Amino acid sequence: GSIVYRGSAVAQLIHPAALKGVSSSVHIVGSGPSIKDNDLGLTGSQSCILLNGAIGLVDAGVSAPLAIAVEDERFIWRHFNLLRTIKKTTCLLSTSAIRAICEIDPSWLHGQQVILIDDIRKPYRHQRRSDQEIASFDFVEMSGDGTAGFSMEPSRGVFQGGSVLISALQFAVYWGPEEIGMFGIDISNASQPRFYEREGITAKSGLVEGKKRILAHVALAKKISNQRVIRLSNFSPVSALRECGLDYDDRFARSQSLGFSRATV
Repeated sequence: GSIVYRGSAVAQLIHPAALKGVSSSVHIVGSGPSIKDNDLGLTGSQSCILLNGAIGLVDAGVSAPLAIAVEDERFIWRHFNLLRTIKKTTCLLSTSAIRAICEIDPSWLHGQQVILIDDIRKPYRHQRRSDQEIASFDFVEMSGDGTAGFSMEPSRGVFQGGSVLISALQFAVYWGPEEIGMFGIDISNASQPRFYEREGITAKSGLVEGKKRILAHVALAKKISNQRVIRLSNFSPVSALRECGLDYDDRFARSQSLGFSRATV
């Protein structure tokens, strides 16, 4: 498809399959405070999906991201100057994020490779779907209690679970890497400033209130990843992801990258 704003063509949409097999490891990078303790330079080129404010890590640890992902239009309105630092890359964007960008500066989308994050419950220009209709799709898996869902075909929509992390996980699993690792997905300390914010001007986060919903979706993603022999890893020592059985993996801890053991730091 394509993006058209006020009658003018802005950019083409690409199919998620364009990134299949690009990287054997996909790293989903959030902006939780713990990100400062990791050495993202060890992740390698074309492996990181940068969520929201983690976009600021380009050239500050991440040389060339696999993609950036923004779902909440409020981030666009508050931090569009951060997006201006991104030249040409793959962008996972929701309809509302695309609309906000077009309101501010549609020319930014020229040359970007845009993949649509479409809400499977309320797709763009379609009526809201019932739970029964969604559960009948052969590319969807729901949790036992019906509170979480997972789409195996993100081109047909993804479940939005209270954080852009959930959408990014569905794309990452679809791409079929050997491992999906998560940085800066803290959740438990979401009231603290993100790594790109200063004390006293922290934007309100819905992560604390949405913690149960987010973790339910991550637990389902973990189950599906196991079925597909994809390793799911957590690189944040303070993350609530541990409640899903994703114990802390210190492979990228900054002290490790400097050659010291954690016991002596």
